[in-house]
Amino acid sequence: MRQALPEYPWDAMEPYAARASRHPEGVLNLSVGSPVDPSPSAVREALAAATDAHAYPATAGAPALREAIAEWYGRRRGVSVAADAVLPTVGSKELVALLPFLLGIGAEEAVVHPTIAYPSYTMGAALVGADAVAADDPATWPEHTRLVWVNSPSNPDGRVLDAEALRAAVERARELGAVIAGDECYAEFGWEAPWDEQRIPSILDPRVVGDDHRGVLSVYSLSKQSNLAGYRAAFLAGDPALVSRLLTVRKHAGLMLPAPVQAAMQVALADEQHVDEQRARYRARRDVLRPALEGAGFTIEGSEAGLYLWATRDADAWESVAQFADLGIIVGPGHFYGDRSPRHVRLALTAPDADIAAAAARIAAAAGAPD
Repeated sequence: MRQALPEYPWDAMEPYAARASRHPEGVLNLSVGSPVDPSPSAVREALAAATDAHAYPATAGAPALREAIAEWYGRRRGVSVAADAVLPTVGSKELVALLPFLLGIGAEEAVVHPTIAYPSYTMGAALVGADAVAADDPATWPEHTRLVWVNSPSNPDGRVLDAEALRAAVERARELGAVIAGDECYAEFGWEAPWDEQRIPSILDPRVVGDDHRGVLSVYSLSKQSNLAGYRAAFLAGDPALVSRLLTVRKHAGLMLPAPVQAAMQVALADEQHVDEQRARYRARRDVLRPALEGAGFTIEGSEAGLYLWATRDADAWESVAQFADLGIIVGPGHFYGDRSPRHVRLALTAPDADIAAAAARIAAAAGAPD
């Protein structure tokens, strides 16, 4: 019998959200990484210009979009891929949750994911009745592994895997005959050395795989770098044989990206200025929030890249969530991200500047208040 699906974890936050909403100065939601800044005007204009979309869009993506994705991989990720080895997807969460199904994985097979991880990796395994195995060390991945997820930079803890670590992961996945997929959606946001100056490596980086993409996929989204979360604009690239298989299954399932969104993606992929501007916004917010947390006794771990601060005061995460709620601030408990993080909380940098500043002020004031 197929295992029951777990409850949606964020439902457990409702009492704390209600508690935070009673703060006299209002609630500040730093729990969910949903962008608040405007989508680029040129992207919105491209979307509007393409709304006469009377025909079905191509599941494979329009040729111009596939060329734009391949060109972007070369320019921004240092990776050479052919236009027929990329594929647009309806957001990246859809792909994460459905990839085990799309690959034909089932019971008595395993999906490996990081020990501190976005919960959709586990959900993808649950949807097909496979084992979800939390393991970071490739040597511990079980023999029945058929899919491995690596996430760099990581959600929630912002850690980056260097080329050597990625290469070891790919080699082990190939020994097992497993597909390995790199979730790289935060790769434009490196904050600490060396990633503040060096490109965060892709799993398709030549230092990782040479020119052999066999069994390897890179997954990316424009939700964060371009503020297109509402567009559901994402894509993958890698092994041409795998991409071809995924394309065939997606055709049968009717998983296609709307034509106006495809047109908008082409514009977003070609423009780097808006990404630079967004990076500067997140850096400024990080520079405001991090000192306030550290001044209140929190240690920031990882967080060298990505859009979150991964904080601990060595107390149970629910205790910290309650303390933040009393300040009118909603944060994410580490319990949502696996058994290895029961004493951490995640704070998103995707709130407006004013909310970040207000949160920092409330945290600092509470830390300075007498017992």
